[in-house]
Amino acid sequence: MDAIDRRIVAALQRDGRIANTELAERVGLSPTPCARRVARLEAEGVITGYGARIDPVKLGLPVSIFVSVELERQDRSAITAFEKAVSTFAEVMECYLMTGSRDVLLRVVAADLTAFDHFLEDRLMQVPGIRNIRSNFALRTMLQRQVLPDHPGGT
Repeated sequence: MDAIDRRIVAALQRDGRIANTELAERVGLSPTPCARRVARLEAEGVITGYGARIDPVKLGLPVSIFVSVELERQDRSAITAFEKAVSTFAEVMECYLMTGSRDVLLRVVAADLTAFDHFLEDRLMQVPGIRNIRSNFALRTMLQRQVLPDHPGGT
């Protein structure tokens, strides 16, 4: 990726609905080469998709819970089976394989404590291979970025 590609990515992160002509103007290209670059970035998997950012509170999902899961086994088959199971749960917004004392960290959304309790008992606790589950409720979001830094390496 060169500097123009990085400007394209930065602009699209801020506004995924920007018209190609405006994007081209912002990054200093004519529209056709700009469209070709965007298509290449999509084909290479740099741009993985487009979507609207939705406020979960407005959809009736004001509760965010971070759930730490310890698996009984940490081999590839156990991790793959867990990943496959939780990928079917719409409440799970993010799932990370972790280092340290917990194997997996989930970010879950729920309407309220009762809904989370149902999710926990009826879905997550039914997944085979879980040794321990710990939940932490977010009181409020202090910072949430949607735009990645355009300077890898921290410079």
